[in-house]
Amino acid sequence: MAPNRSTASAGLDVGTSGCKAAVVDHRGGVLARSRIAWPDGCMPADPGTWGAVAEAALAAALSRTRRRVDAVAVAGTSGTVLWTAPDGTPLTPAMRYDEPAAATWAAAIAEHAPAASGAHGAGSGLARGLHLAAAYGVRGPCRLLSQADWIAGRLCGRFDATDENNALKLGYDPAARRWPAWLQALPLAEGCLPSAHAPGTTIGTVRAEAARATSLAEGCRVAAGTTDSIAGFLATGADEDGEAVTSLGTTLALKQPTAQPVFSPAHGVYSHRLGARFLAGGASNCGAGILAHYFTDEELEALTARLDPERDTGLGYYPLPAPGERFPYADPDLEPRLEPCPAEPARFLQGLMEGVAAVEAEGYRRLQALGAPPLRRVITVGGGAANPAWRRIRSRYLGVPVETAAEDEAAVGAAYLAGRAGAPLA
Repeated sequence: MAPNRSTASAGLDVGTSGCKAAVVDHRGGVLARSRIAWPDGCMPADPGTWGAVAEAALAAALSRTRRRVDAVAVAGTSGTVLWTAPDGTPLTPAMRYDEPAAATWAAAIAEHAPAASGAHGAGSGLARGLHLAAAYGVRGPCRLLSQADWIAGRLCGRFDATDENNALKLGYDPAARRWPAWLQALPLAEGCLPSAHAPGTTIGTVRAEAARATSLAEGCRVAAGTTDSIAGFLATGADEDGEAVTSLGTTLALKQPTAQPVFSPAHGVYSHRLGARFLAGGASNCGAGILAHYFTDEELEALTARLDPERDTGLGYYPLPAPGERFPYADPDLEPRLEPCPAEPARFLQGLMEGVAAVEAEGYRRLQALGAPPLRRVITVGGGAANPAWRRIRSRYLGVPVETAAEDEAAVGAAYLAGRAGAPLA
C-alpha cells in the first residue's frame, strides 16, 4: 500500500523506546530514516517530551533528503491517552499503554459496552481516560486524546480529531463509524471525544511553529494517523485477499484484512477499520519470547542448524511463558504445556517452535471460521521472522508460503498513510 502522489511523504512512529521518522517517495521507496531515543530510555508520561523528541526525529529524517515533503502522519502506541484543554494544553500527564486503569473503571465500562467493543478491560484507552479524569479532577471543556492525536495536533494546531484505529479502544464503533450512545452513560465531559476520521485523510496543515521545529514546510498536509501495530502492517505492503501478517516477537500477533468486521471476545478476536475494509486479528501470549527462557542467542544460532523442519517432533507443546492466554481463545487460567522435555536441546527447541506454529495455525483457522478469507500467504515481522528453520516449520503448519517482510517499520507505514492524505484508504 504505497503512497499515490508524486511528492515525498513523512511518517512518525512514537514508540516504547523512542521516536522514529521516515520519508518515502511516491513509489514507496524509503528516502531517509531517523531514530531518537527517549531521554531516560523509556516512554515518558510528559507529552511535552513526546513533542520535542518527535519533532527532532522528523527534522533529522528530513535533513537526510532533499525531496519536498507534502504530507505527514503519526503512529502512536495503542491505548496511550491524556486529557487536554480544547487548545491542546495538557490537563493531565499521559497514562501509557502498559499502565492498567483501576479495575473499577473497567467494570463501569462493562456495565454499558457491548461485548464486541474495543473499550473493554483495564488496558483500554477509555478505562485509562476515566481513571485520569477522576485522579486529576478533569472538568469543563476538555478533550480525551490518544498519543498520536496529540502529536498530530501539535503539528497542525487541531486537537479535535482522531483516527478510527486509535479511537477503537476509546469505545468507537468501527462498523457503524460513530461514537455509540452507550458512552453517554459514563462520567465523560460533554464534547470530550474528538471527531474520528479514516486513517490517511487530511485533518489540517503544518503550522508555522511546527514547521520551524521539524523542517516541514508550513502548509504541509497532516493526515489522520493510526496505531503503531497497524502502521507496521501497512509497511509490509500486505493488501490482497488471503494475505496476512504475523508479528513473531516476544508474543504472537496475527492480522488479516477482511471485508466485514470480525469480533469474538470469547476468542480474543477484534477488528480495526481500515478504509472500506477491516483488519481482523488477535494476540497470543505465546511467541518468540519463550525461546529466550531456555536458550541464549548463540545457542539458538548453533541449534538451528541441527533442526529438521520437515519432520515433526510430536511433542505437542503449548509454549506459554506463564498461565493465561488471550487468543485464539481467551482463557486466563490456561496452563503452559512444556512436557515431556527431551534430553536433546535441538529437539526441545524444535518442539517449542512447533508449539508456537500450532498456535499461529489455530489462530488463522479461528479467523477464517469467523469470516476471514482463506489464507494464501503469510508475511512475518519481528525477531522470529529471521529464523529459516522456524519459517519452514510455520509454512508446514499453515499450509501456505511464509515470507519475511522486506519492510516493517511503523514510521514507514505512517508515511504511506501520509502519502494518501486527502484520499482515505480504499
